[in-house]
Amino acid sequence: MCKTENFYLWLLQVVGLLGLLAFCLWLAVRPRNPSYTILNLSVPALNDSNASGTGIIQYEMDIKNPNRDSGIYYDDILLIFYHGQDRVGNNTIPSFYQGKDKTREVLAHVDVETGLWKALRSAILNATAVIRVDLSTKIKYKTWGMKSKHHDMHREGKVPIGKDGKIANKKKKVKLQRGSKKWKVRTTRFL
Repeated sequence: MCKTENFYLWLLQVVGLLGLLAFCLWLAVRPRNPSYTILNLSVPALNDSNASGTGIIQYEMDIKNPNRDSGIYYDDILLIFYHGQDRVGNNTIPSFYQGKDKTREVLAHVDVETGLWKALRSAILNATAVIRVDLSTKIKYKTWGMKSKHHDMHREGKVPIGKDGKIANKKKKVKLQRGSKKWKVRTTRFL
């Protein structure tokens, strides 16, 4: 530190240094958002003769907390599945706590609405099906024993489905990205 003879200049230097230190500490411990990845999505029973009945979508989702110093409290997670503009089904994952630097895998299924099963089945058999997955929840971070305020999470991803009823991209998984503002307005009425 430079030599000053005025007490107020010295005090200003100390306050500035403490402020810079606090800013660097805040950057170091600021929590990062969790990541959501669809690892597997399949539509079984495509070859059944019951084409006019109902079907299901089975999925496996990976929820990762990338923070080494913050746990995450999740409210109920709402997943909505779309084919085109039509909502084919939805599912709710109950609220839970996820520890620091942990990953949770969710295996579940969604019943496809009866009126949309025939169109979805036809698109899958023609290898033109794309299912959009929309995710909406609220989370709280727990850092050093203190909980943050609620943060809204809106994510979406498009999953191409092949003729076999499984994910058709090369990586065989789809990471959900930030949703559009139009999507946020549409899904808030379901919460």
